[in-house]
This record gives sequence, structure tokens and C-alpha cells, in this order.
Amino acid sequence: MLTNLLCLFFLLAAYKCSETPPNIVLIVADDLGWNDVGFHGSNQIPTPNIDALGCAGLLLHNYYVTPICTPSRAALMTGKYPIHTGMQHTVLFGAEPRGLPLSEKLLPQYLKDLGYKTHLVGKWHLGSYKREYLPMNRGFDSHIGFWTGKIDMYDHTSQEKGHWGFDFRRGFSVAYDLFGEYATDIYTKEAIKVIDAHNNTEPLFLMVAHSAVHSGNPSEFIRAPEYLLDNFTYIDNFQRRKFAAVLTKLDESVGKVVAALDARGLLANSIVIFTTDNGGAADGFNNNAASNFPLRGVKNTLWEGGVRGAALIWSPLLEKRSRLATQRFHLVDWLPTLLRAAGADLSTLPAIDGIDQWDNLSKDLESSRTSIVHNIDDIYGSASITVGKWKLHKGTNYDGAWDYWYGPGGREGAYDVSSVMTSPAGCALGRLGMMPDQEKILTLRDAATIKCDRKNQIICNPLKAPCLFDIETDPCETKNLADEEPAVLAQLLSELAAVNATAVPPNNKPLDPIGNPRYWGYVFTNFGDYKNPLLNTEY
Repeated sequence: MLTNLLCLFFLLAAYKCSETPPNIVLIVADDLGWNDVGFHGSNQIPTPNIDALGCAGLLLHNYYVTPICTPSRAALMTGKYPIHTGMQHTVLFGAEPRGLPLSEKLLPQYLKDLGYKTHLVGKWHLGSYKREYLPMNRGFDSHIGFWTGKIDMYDHTSQEKGHWGFDFRRGFSVAYDLFGEYATDIYTKEAIKVIDAHNNTEPLFLMVAHSAVHSGNPSEFIRAPEYLLDNFTYIDNFQRRKFAAVLTKLDESVGKVVAALDARGLLANSIVIFTTDNGGAADGFNNNAASNFPLRGVKNTLWEGGVRGAALIWSPLLEKRSRLATQRFHLVDWLPTLLRAAGADLSTLPAIDGIDQWDNLSKDLESSRTSIVHNIDDIYGSASITVGKWKLHKGTNYDGAWDYWYGPGGREGAYDVSSVMTSPAGCALGRLGMMPDQEKILTLRDAATIKCDRKNQIICNPLKAPCLFDIETDPCETKNLADEEPAVLAQLLSELAAVNATAVPPNNKPLDPIGNPRYWGYVFTNFGDYKNPLLNTEY
């Protein structure tokens, strides 16, 4: 009886708070694999805080991202497929004189129109060669983190395309004082600082874009606190062992952020999202050690392992929680979905690819999304689209070298469900009366665990001919049905051609020699705003 009364109290409190638009906390992991979270069936690396949020909220089971970082972040910020912003081909480099087009209005700018305070902690990677492309000129009130695609977790330098330099900022200023502090710890402290300083009468948008679990520089690609490695001696692969420690810090950060929201009384009127930006860099891809088991492919491929993302959403504003959400959802849908939850008038939005799915998720209605353009990259010669239950592959990346299945499975051993209940996130949700019991968690986890039979494969070589899969019955893409379903294949090829006709050209540019950090004190900088150091002229 007391528990029910407490639940009612907190729900009424959430309703009262909902007169103020909900706080939105968006936590983005970098290169996290499908099989790197406990709620997808792996026992190898505990993620109790992430699992607690997902099992108390919605585990997004048919959730899709783009295959690599810059395109994903562009899609998230604009609500548009990368083919419609020119961001569809590979990533943005620090010496490239380009960025996400300034003609695009971004999610934090829309939220500022609704009275939100907006903060970015962590990675940007959407353009930095001029100040106008930087976070605090694209809708964020504050930013602490880095501008390029990756950094070393301790020294905060980035090595890319033969360039090397420091890349950590507090606003526009170089944050030399944070040198040597573990990046995940910096992000956690800053997120908590933002939460603690926030005026509760105003809505908050906090985006925590982690470095973890992306690899770093060649000197040591995966860096984690040494003391954590002893927790994973049962993992034979040393790179995977370090990866586990990096992920542990990420999960710990999630728990601390949720606990901070609870301590400030913000959690009862919040939407918390956790998502990867793309599929995992597995089996040595990018010198990393993620796992997409049992899905096919890796980061920067269009197989499910590259584009089917680990994600969840939690909020007391969701009407039907603690369930496996099977609605098809794409990263571009977050912009209209969150704006709808924040009370925006969506009729004023420009033409975007995203679909408002707030009611679909909250009320467990059928998804409004019937198709997904995973990407079209005419430079690589690869494209993939899903329509209904059918997924088409036309071409592939890396000449097919990463078109297989990559583990580890990690399903040996036991799952510590009690640690989910007692994690900082689990305790915070429990105080709101919104934490399911252990039996429910185990039931949800079992439902979220994909099991595939790779026997009796029908071989697919997309370099020779397009491949077709029934992605609902064959999520691991083992049986190519192109020969059995020629009419479906023809239909999807036609759909793909029609979509491609709407694409804008990729806006990639050659690296500018003046963008080399060596000319700027070995710091990646907004070089386009300064005089050319070689010619002493305005650049």
C-alpha cells in the first residue's frame, strides 16, 4: 500500500512538473556495439546503470543509426538523413574547411526557442574550422569537450591524417588545465555541475556526448584506468579487457548523471535517452574491441552490426514503460519526437526525414516509420534501404573485408541482476517507484537477446549483385533471398533509385594544409578565422 501511494505521489508530482516542458538528457556513446550492453544478453561486461534505465523505460529493439560518427551526429541534430545535408560520406577531419551546413537549424536551437537552457558536454565533430560552425554558435549555451572525431582519454590529443594536436575546449578557450584527467570523469563532473547549477523553473537540455568507447591514438588505442583492469581478468583478449574498463567508466557516468538529476528533483520531469552513434568497432576494426554479436558487420558498414544501435529511453511521461519497444525508429526521429514532447508546434518544422514517434513509443502504438534509408554513398559505391520487412544491400564498403559476424558472444557466465537494482541509476528510479522487479528485468533481457542460426546460409556478395534479406525473421542477415524474391528486389532497387535522386552531393573537402595543428601551437583550432601563418594574410 505504501509503495503504491509513493508511486502515485511521484506520478502526480511528474504531472505537476509537466506544466514546465520536460528536461531532456541525451547521452551518446561513441562506437558502442549491439552486444556491449548487458540488456542484449551479454554477461561479459556489466552495464547495470544502463540496464536499469532501459528496463525501467523502453529498450529500443528496432532502433537504427547511421554507420559512422559525423553522419550520425548530423542526422541527430537536423532530423535529416545525411544524404540530404551532404554529410553522407565518411567523417569530418579537423583540417577540413567544412562543417554541417549553416543553413540547417539544429535541435538545441529549436529547444532554445521553447525556453530551454542547452548544454553540450563532450564530442562535437560537426565542423570547427570557423567559429560559426562551433557548438556555442549552433544553439548550445555552453560546451566543454572536443571538436574533432576522437581524442586520447588522458592527454586529450588527436592524431588523424598525419596531423597531431591537443583538442579540448572550455567554450572557445583551450582547456590545458584538464590535461591528464580521464575524459569520462571530466564529462561526468561537468554534467553534474550543469545539473546542480540549473534553475529548476526552466527546462534543461543536456547532451553528454562521450568519447567512450572510441579508440584513441596509435601509442595506445584503448586507455582505461589501470585499477579497473583487474575486474576483467576473465577476459583473455587484453584489448577487450581494456575496452571493458572503458565501458565500465561510461556506465558509471550514466549512473552518476541519473543520481544527480534525482538529487535536484529534476528526474520526475525528465526524458533520458541513451544511444550509440553507430555500430561497434569490433575485432580490431579501428583498433578497437567492441562486439556486435550476433549481428553482421561493424561500424562503417551497412549491415545490421553497423546500423542497428543499442539504445533506450526512460521517462515517467511515457505511458507504457518497462517493455521491449519493437517500434521501428531511426536516429532522425529524435528531433521531431523530442520537440513534440517539449510542446513544440511541429507544423512549423521544415521538410525533414524524421517522424514524430512520441505517441508510438509512449502508448505502444505501431511505428509510424515503414522505411529507413541506412545510407547511400556513391563514392564508396554502397547503399542500403529497408522497406517493410525487406532490407536491400547494393554494394558494400572495404571491398567486403568487414562483411562477416564479429563477437565475442559473451553469453558465458551469469547475469548479476541484483547489481542492476542496486546501481545508482536503479536506486534513483527505485526512489521514484519506477524500477521493475528482478523477474521483470530478466524477462525483458531475454526478449531483447537476439538469437540467430547461421546454418544453411544463402550466400550474399553485394559486390557482385544486390542482396535482399527478410530482416524481421533474419536479423543476422544470413539468407540472401534476392533470387527467390525478384519482384521485391526490383521494388527496393526502384525505391533506392528514387531516394538517391533526392540526395545532395557530399560536401567533403580536401584537407587544408593550414589546418595542421603544428601551425597553431599543436592545437586543433578554428583556423579559418585567423590569418594564414604562412602568408600573413586573412585566411
